Amino acid sequence: MTSFTPSTRSEILIRDADHILTMDDARSEWRGADILIRGGVIAAIGPDLARLHPAAEVLRAAGCVVTPGLVNTHHHLYQSLTRAVPDGQDALLFGWLKTLYPIWSRFGPEEMRISALTGLAELALSGCTLSSDHLYLYPNGARLEDTIHAAADLGLRFHPTRGAMSIGQSAGGLPPDDLVEDEAAILEDCIRVIDAFHDPAEGAMCRVGVAPCSPFSVSRELMRDAALLARDKGVMLHTHLAENDEDIAYSLAQFGCRPGQYAEDLGWTGDDVWHAHCVKLDGQEIDLFARTRTGVAHCPCSNCRLGSGVAPVRAMRDAGVPVGLGVDGSASNDSGNLMLEARQAMLLQRVTLGADKMSAREALEIATRGGADVLGRPDVGRLAVGKRADIAIWDVSGVESAGSWDPAALVLAGPARVRDLLVEGRRVVREGQIATIDLPRLLEAQRRLALGLAS
Repeated sequence: MTSFTPSTRSEILIRDADHILTMDDARSEWRGADILIRGGVIAAIGPDLARLHPAAEVLRAAGCVVTPGLVNTHHHLYQSLTRAVPDGQDALLFGWLKTLYPIWSRFGPEEMRISALTGLAELALSGCTLSSDHLYLYPNGARLEDTIHAAADLGLRFHPTRGAMSIGQSAGGLPPDDLVEDEAAILEDCIRVIDAFHDPAEGAMCRVGVAPCSPFSVSRELMRDAALLARDKGVMLHTHLAENDEDIAYSLAQFGCRPGQYAEDLGWTGDDVWHAHCVKLDGQEIDLFARTRTGVAHCPCSNCRLGSGVAPVRAMRDAGVPVGLGVDGSASNDSGNLMLEARQAMLLQRVTLGADKMSAREALEIATRGGADVLGRPDVGRLAVGKRADIAIWDVSGVESAGSWDPAALVLAGPARVRDLLVEGRRVVREGQIATIDLPRLLEAQRRLALGLAS
């Protein structure tokens, strides 16, 4: 499906942007300025750079706002084949999972690859340049690299995590027994995929994490062993935590403690850990996460869809907890637009705490710099000299932004679809269209597979 050939020019110049929101350390903003890219890295930001670099390939940005590429800190890409499944549309988390598990058990390598390509393409069109993914089930020969190869074909920066479930229904867990794996085999495969695909270097296009699914689908022993393995390998840790009231009740009943203590006891706090959701963290748990620099992937739309609640993002950020955004799986969202996720995050904090509790710029910061920091990627998520050229260009001349007094307030006034998207200086989206793969052909394959699962 790959059809993209990167530019052979040594320099690219994004020229005459109406507004550049850098999200650098000073949160600098430029008007009528340029960005020079050299070798996939930002070489300069400022006015009138064209005069100094006449041979650069020019990408005109008049009428546009330029931001860092957005960063998605939590996804289940495989779920893009199971959007809006009727029996799961009105269920809470545990009931929703029980509805979907039998469908997911029919997946194989092709379903994983096609759903990952589709989900990543959707993210790219919403301005996302780096996405994590939490793949925790491997039926019928599916492997983590089915998604890794998809991300490479599309050209997005990727942080896949080798998830797992090991406690089935017969042992008191939530998933069916045919979707769980032997714990020794899980750890062995974690080592395999880390050795094969993890790149710790600055500017890496793929880093691999270790991610047992959740406290209700794996043993305490696997959680502890996974943390030891990840730290031995120098990779990050990820799981679901404190997602809703059912989650808290399960933790109290099974482990005799709240999720924060469970995580701390098993080595699941620190700046190399990020937890998804955390809707029900209490004050002590927020302080624990702040003190240990444990990250959170906030998934506002999914939390609304499943009736889980509103995460205490304001309290987390005020305490110093690193917070990024996640679209979560497309079976619980059921969308994968990261700009709309930023808007929802802002609105939920405002409706629960007051209209002055989160600005549009702060929501955009969480979606860019915030997410990059949660994933341990200070080389992206901000526009500054020496950072990677992961850049989103938003056309604010259209109807979505018409009449907006502040063109930088994208979260308030749109657009929610990017005009151009660059990853490592290469265009993945060009004039609003995916440039690296044949999207219509991909969607045809997606529809075929979804219809097969529904039959």
